[in-house]
Amino acid sequence: MAVLVGQEAPKFTASAVINGEEIVDNFSLDQYKGKKYVVLFFYPKDFTFVCPTELHAFQAKLAEFESRDTAVVAVSTDTEQSHWGWLQVPKDKGGIEGITYPLVADTNKTISTNYDVLAGEWDYNEDGEMIAHGEMIAYRGLFLIDKEGVVRHQVVNDLPLGRNVEEALRMVDSLQYFEEKGEVCPANWKKGEDGLNASHEGIADYLATH
Repeated sequence: MAVLVGQEAPKFTASAVINGEEIVDNFSLDQYKGKKYVVLFFYPKDFTFVCPTELHAFQAKLAEFESRDTAVVAVSTDTEQSHWGWLQVPKDKGGIEGITYPLVADTNKTISTNYDVLAGEWDYNEDGEMIAHGEMIAYRGLFLIDKEGVVRHQVVNDLPLGRNVEEALRMVDSLQYFEEKGEVCPANWKKGEDGLNASHEGIADYLATH
């Protein structure tokens, strides 16, 4: 699994559904560079079980991400038509109606490959025929990208393990606190708490009071 932290986020241009209804052909993260942070998350499949819980959980916190100048963008290996169809299904029937942030279609699986979250590998058999080992879908990867387009945080869950959206929001707060204050964020830090002066004295003072 590649570690992308500290590197420029891989670029892509792909079809996506935006605003819960409109299909566009040339969606790119370039629109956010210099303007917004991005929480880019991958999910395995449309019309499944854990995935809608995550998608709705991000939607429920969308205003909080937006208040932090942070865009939320989702990606799966489904087509844009599949995304659009799922958006027409009500939440109480297992659908994602009401999701307004972009859903990117990684149909050719290049985005998942470049972010190294594709759950499967291509190979060749003894007859020279291409075969796949595992499902060619995305793990539950999440990447926090700063305004300069650099990955500052990543986490990847296996397919059955849903994410904690509050933790994603906490990581946005942590990064922004560090950028603003120049102080680092200790374990379990939350917005509104003091940070830590990155010195021996600062660490000693912090540990003495916690």
